[in-house]
Amino acid sequence: MKKSDPDGKSVFGYGYADVIDNYNWDETVRLVETATDSDVRRVLAKAARGSKPLTPEEFAVLISEAADPYLEEMAALSQKLTRERFGKTMSMYIPMYVSNACTNKCVYCGFNHDNPFTRTTLNLEQVKAECEAIKRLAPFENLLIVSGEYPSLCGVDYLEKILGVCRPYFHNLTIEVQPLRSSEYERLTRAGLNGVVCFQETYHREAYKQYHPRGMKSHFDWRLNGFDRMGEAGVHKIGMGVLLGLEDWRGDVVMLARHLRYLQKKYWRTRYAVNFPRMRPSESGFQPKSIINDRQLARLTFAFRLFDHDVDISYSTREAPSYRDNMIPLGVTSMSAGSRTEPGGYVSTPEALEQFEVSDDRSPQEVAEAIRAKGYDVVWKDWDSVFD
Repeated sequence: MKKSDPDGKSVFGYGYADVIDNYNWDETVRLVETATDSDVRRVLAKAARGSKPLTPEEFAVLISEAADPYLEEMAALSQKLTRERFGKTMSMYIPMYVSNACTNKCVYCGFNHDNPFTRTTLNLEQVKAECEAIKRLAPFENLLIVSGEYPSLCGVDYLEKILGVCRPYFHNLTIEVQPLRSSEYERLTRAGLNGVVCFQETYHREAYKQYHPRGMKSHFDWRLNGFDRMGEAGVHKIGMGVLLGLEDWRGDVVMLARHLRYLQKKYWRTRYAVNFPRMRPSESGFQPKSIINDRQLARLTFAFRLFDHDVDISYSTREAPSYRDNMIPLGVTSMSAGSRTEPGGYVSTPEALEQFEVSDDRSPQEVAEAIRAKGYDVVWKDWDSVFD
């Protein structure tokens, strides 16, 4: 079935939006709810053998409450698999917000178009100042460039210029912005882009519209097929995730696992990362529908490592310091530090509205010390243009 983007222009037509409706949401949740102790033992035995990858349905078993008594066993296996693939390392990154202008009316987000506050979009001189301020904080080489979704202000022309300003300061540039066309991802890749992060927020098609009633983001298929457009464009690394709390987190993460497998088969040259952000307070005052506690998040992290040995699992500063520290040796492979979630927050306009509150407000040096205290190496740079 041929798809079109929201302005009616034909784009790369077949994508995951044509696949997702093969899966029923309620049946997906029941996979988790009905898992038994014998199911868990069977899946863990398969994961320990390592001869065949787990299926998304087997992943569903490992995030179930039936798997809770096996949490220590899952943690040990997650640690083993992570060390085999990544060694005792933790890759560091930092976000740089360049705009909180947004045309979307997401009911849970502080950047909601209807929220009455002064919007900030950095000019190129301010972006340069932010880069210099970040480099004074710590020797970061992995930069995540974030903006609200406002194409007329933060479109491809603007992003291309931003990449040009940031490239002399950082070896690895990733964006988290509105979904783009494949040709636009290709253009930004030529301008120095290494990766793209996009959160589907929830895979529940009907509920998605309730959370995203207006703006470009209200187009479920357009956003979902964005990952195909990234893969088609040859983006080096794709970051995925759901916002834990919008819908039943169990259904969303199983759908995420299915989506990852689909992308890996179709765009096998691309690297992948996953992030599990739990909802945090924002200017919107939105209350999560579904709560995932610390133990469940740990189980989810271990299960995803058992499901995929190679995927990068990232923890942001949304999580508390003690929790992040405890997860360092157990499956997580990248962390942010020193994050400011308002545009210009490092030096230019620190009074601007932030997207969400951070829980880990330690300095990058303090986070690095905590990582080293666990016997792990802090990796500030894991990419170089010489390998392009």
